[in-house]
Amino acid sequence: MMTQVADAQHTDSLQLKDSLQEVKVQAFLSDKTWKDVPAAISLISTKQLEQISTTTLLPAVNAIPGVRMEERSPESYRLSIRGSTLRSPFGVRDVKVYWNDIPLTDAAGNTYLNLVDVSQVTSAEIIKGPSASMYGAGTGGVLLLQSLQPFSPIPSNAYHSTLLGGSYNLINEQSNWTHQQSNFSSILQQAHIQCDGYRQQSASQRDDIKWDGQYHWNDQQFKWVLFYADQYYQTPGGLTKAQMLADPQSARPPAGTTPGAVQQQAAIYNKTLYGGLNHSYTISPTLSTTTSLMLNHTSFTNPAILDYENRDETNTAFRTALIWQTHIAKASLQWINGGEWVYNHSRIDDYGNNKGVKDTVQIKSDLYANQWFAFSQAQLSLAGFTLNAGISLNTNSMHYDPIFTNTAINNQDNIHNRNVPAPRVSLLYKITGTVNYYALLSRGFSTPALAEVFPQDKTFHSNLQPEYGWNYESGIKGDLFHHVLQFDAAIYDFELKNAIVMRNNPQGLQYFVNAGNISEKGIELWVRWHIIKQQSGWIRSLYIWSSYAYQPYYFGTYIQGTSNYSGHAVTGVPRNNEVTGIELENISHDFLNIQYGATAALPLNDANDEYAAAYHLLQAKLGKQFHTGKCTIQVFIGGDNLLNENYSLGDDINAAARRFYNPAAKRNFYTGISMKF
Repeated sequence: MMTQVADAQHTDSLQLKDSLQEVKVQAFLSDKTWKDVPAAISLISTKQLEQISTTTLLPAVNAIPGVRMEERSPESYRLSIRGSTLRSPFGVRDVKVYWNDIPLTDAAGNTYLNLVDVSQVTSAEIIKGPSASMYGAGTGGVLLLQSLQPFSPIPSNAYHSTLLGGSYNLINEQSNWTHQQSNFSSILQQAHIQCDGYRQQSASQRDDIKWDGQYHWNDQQFKWVLFYADQYYQTPGGLTKAQMLADPQSARPPAGTTPGAVQQQAAIYNKTLYGGLNHSYTISPTLSTTTSLMLNHTSFTNPAILDYENRDETNTAFRTALIWQTHIAKASLQWINGGEWVYNHSRIDDYGNNKGVKDTVQIKSDLYANQWFAFSQAQLSLAGFTLNAGISLNTNSMHYDPIFTNTAINNQDNIHNRNVPAPRVSLLYKITGTVNYYALLSRGFSTPALAEVFPQDKTFHSNLQPEYGWNYESGIKGDLFHHVLQFDAAIYDFELKNAIVMRNNPQGLQYFVNAGNISEKGIELWVRWHIIKQQSGWIRSLYIWSSYAYQPYYFGTYIQGTSNYSGHAVTGVPRNNEVTGIELENISHDFLNIQYGATAALPLNDANDEYAAAYHLLQAKLGKQFHTGKCTIQVFIGGDNLLNENYSLGDDINAAARRFYNPAAKRNFYTGISMKF
């Protein structure tokens, strides 16, 4: 990750010191501040993205209560928002992601979030729970990424370069050029990262180049994102508890006639070219439009332990909205109508894997995924109340066309779900000028992802049904004492039906089934206290913040064969998770950031007969700034897992042969230098 120089950090700190109430959020196109939106929304600023990590989004994302980002091995991410990773043995599923208002999630339900370099993101918003209405189907929430640079009345150019090194031969290099003027801004970025990894067969390397920007012309504005990513990371595989305790750095070993991860050279190769364009047009003071178009292509290769897969993916997306807003007396009214369409074609060829070389062809298939939804959303603000209500009608289809197969099952197959409603209604009441209470009701509806319908067993599971459920939620948020203390508290009850969970066949290959009901009740708390904020004195600012999530999730009716898991704790979800941080900055913009997290034990399988142990994670980063001429230099040093815990940052839940564990690195360090001029 590129670590921004301290003056950029300081600028961001000044922007946030008067609190999040000054930041207009993008969610639901509400044009309101964080605390005035009747929904559970968390913001991640540039400063928060940079304050701990050097290479990953994990520390910043995991500081949000109810959100859990995992890393099974370097570059292999999973993300859950108020849920579990039951549906995600790997990758990011059931979370919709947009970048500068442009869809990043494809019609197959997958998001290559690991292609996004942390340095390329300036802020992020997380919508928790079923978002419904203008974001369509989904039970797992929404992630909105932003990377645009603001306009500047005076034309300016800035150049930024960072070099970093760390444990396990970590090397990270990043550079960018930013240009800003009154109606045009852009940033051209390049990044390279590589690491040998803590475990055997866990090396990784990624190269990115990205250009994004915006152009304002009369009443129109254009925003774009263009990037190319070339990624490679090895996949060491899961270990049993005995194997982890004996040698946590080992890769999955051979078992019987099945070779191990090293012998099969298990790895992921991903080359993706992505382009997105957003156009906004202010037709009149009351009427405007916003439209996005996305095209991308991915070449994906995965030599795995049991097979060798080649995927060729093409994705297209189109999204548009017509926005009408006006003021009538003391009332403010907004009405948005629009829709979104995404399309995916995947050519998937599977071969035998002979020590990292593809062998005899097993199956070749064409798969097509098509999703679209239309939505309508209205918002009325009057006399301290804000009412927001919306609904979407969602349609999706998948078509399976086997071109070649070495089995007798070679028929085409289809899945269709048509005109499924996803409503959402919420109400916010302004208790005081800075404290608000809200309540909401929404229906989540999530169709199976392509990787769930056509999983490792290479069978098209057309009988897999969507999951759905109602979410009931209320919360209070705001700030006190002239924005010195900010807080957000929420309680929710999401009753999920037809939950999709992973199983393993006798050969150890994954597939998915509908598991019945899951009760997801939870409490989330977040507080941020600005203890010191002053223009003089050696300490310029001191923050202490903390987040806590209580998630006692349980299976309802859940019977699989002769096994009855009803009443069991939901797999992969810790009941308690707490993260606390300290941010200190002095008059010279030197800084010290500390983040401590405590994660409770979590069940590793649906039977609840094995748990991952609770762990404590301590991370820190220290930086000092210098000036020479027009150049600002920052040197920094940081450490991860400073308590030297033996833990797994991403468990393989419900894994075959009880290979649940992916041990994370023990105590490790990094240091680097960043220059901006």
